[in-house]
Amino acid sequence: MHNALIKYALLNVMVGFFTTITFSQTLIETNDSIISLLEQKVKENNIEKEKADAYYLLAKTYDNLNKADLAFKNFKLASSIYESEGLTDKVMEINLQVFSLLHSQSQLNLDPLPYLDAYYNYAVKENDNEKILEANLNYASYHFNSKGYRKSKKYYLDAIEKAILSKNTLSQANINSNLGLLYSGFISQDSARFFFDNALKLYKKEDSKQLFSTYINYANSYQKEKNYIKALEFLKATDTITLTEYELNFNKILYSKFANCYEQLGDYEKAFLYLNKYNRVRDSLNITSQNVAISEIKEKFDNEKLRADNLEIESKRKQNKNLLFASIGLLFFGTITAGLIQKNTKKKQLIAEKEQEIQKQKVSTLLKEQEISSINAMINGQEKERQRIANDLHDDLGGLMATVKLQFNTLKEKQTPEMFTKTNALLDEAYQKVRSIAHAKNSGVIAKQGLLKAVKNMANKISIASNIEIEVKDHGLENRLENSLEITIFRIVQELITNIIKHSRATQATINLTNHNDSLNIMIEDNGVGFDTSKTSKKNGMGLHSIEKRVEHLEGEITIESKPKNGTTIIIDIPL
Repeated sequence: MHNALIKYALLNVMVGFFTTITFSQTLIETNDSIISLLEQKVKENNIEKEKADAYYLLAKTYDNLNKADLAFKNFKLASSIYESEGLTDKVMEINLQVFSLLHSQSQLNLDPLPYLDAYYNYAVKENDNEKILEANLNYASYHFNSKGYRKSKKYYLDAIEKAILSKNTLSQANINSNLGLLYSGFISQDSARFFFDNALKLYKKEDSKQLFSTYINYANSYQKEKNYIKALEFLKATDTITLTEYELNFNKILYSKFANCYEQLGDYEKAFLYLNKYNRVRDSLNITSQNVAISEIKEKFDNEKLRADNLEIESKRKQNKNLLFASIGLLFFGTITAGLIQKNTKKKQLIAEKEQEIQKQKVSTLLKEQEISSINAMINGQEKERQRIANDLHDDLGGLMATVKLQFNTLKEKQTPEMFTKTNALLDEAYQKVRSIAHAKNSGVIAKQGLLKAVKNMANKISIASNIEIEVKDHGLENRLENSLEITIFRIVQELITNIIKHSRATQATINLTNHNDSLNIMIEDNGVGFDTSKTSKKNGMGLHSIEKRVEHLEGEITIESKPKNGTTIIIDIPL
């Protein structure tokens, strides 16, 4: 019966009535026949391992059909039998499959992490570096989001160590590429490009698909900074790569990126050219996917035909007439269905466009509200500062000047050297009071020059006065931050640079300041002697306790990466 079902699908191609609807129906019937055969094998088989194998194949089939509930059920049945048979390796393989299945489902209350934990613990127990590497990559994927990207970074770094141990160059390249994508999305574009460069060095020419993806992500990093000229350089490098598979899919992405960059640069002629290429590739993809599916089904049919006996061939001939009428009917209903789907798609597109416009209006309103709040905060701060200065003048300097006036009145009556000395001392004290008030008004960073200029001035003075060259790099700091926040951040940077001068014996240091709109990233690196972080207490070592308390007060996080003779990197993330 299942042979006939497969041949039934191929006859649609032979008589010329194959459509998208009939193709989908044929695939459903073919998969149904496979499922029926596997279920029959489960019922008839008395050998437990072979029964478990059948359950496993059923689960994989349902997974391919996006029937996650049935796939999960059969994975559990197979796992239960494998466990009773003592086949722990098979159980752990299923745990990894179940984790991937559950992780791919949205709005699911069932946590997939215990399955991955079991797989990882087994890999560690067996001291299997390949399995540990696979587990770490899945952990990194699980935490690859705005909340868990730090954990994702940790697992990718652990995975790199395992890949190096196993001398798996391709895995090392892939992990570097993923780290670049992680940094590009959540941390820093400069750091992202460092990992992209590592990946490009490790990939070989035959790794065309991976090279293509990495160059695209590299270009995307520059697009995020609106550096479209630099993005185009990497897109052009991508266009030179010869792909051995999925060429249309990848070119569709590439042409879309080209069109966007040229549009942003105002070169609408080239933007239109690549938009046409994108449309041609998109249309070709639909035809190609159908042709691939037809070829796969025909291959199955040819194999079945070699095994078919004379009775099945005769049965096929008798079915041809019925098949012709069935195909005509399916074609008719398929045309109607396609029209309805197209109409529904247009409606959804209009709704999506309206929702996008509403979202833009909400964002615009929010930005205006934030601007008004910032102005109000600035006015309030200025008013408080004026009030403080007035109080200082009244309470401190006012009383002192009243005393000076009395002293002058006394001086009129008794013009002695002693009275002149006392009067002069009071005038000096009044002068120092005025200076201290003015100095407090313009302390440190801050009132006029701002954080970035203050840090650059500090770095320039230190570079001139000492044997260390300090470079300052900034991204997104065109606008000022809140004044008290700028003062605190300046003090933190100042303390860290002081530590470098005192302890590191470095000749070069770099201060990176990056504003991500919702957070400020500070990364300070030096090429000094470094230290063992596990043997250095934050409470006792190099003023780190004070810095940690300041960062904690700002609800931020601090990470210290250092090894003896390999310099030190300190990363601070502060929410804005």
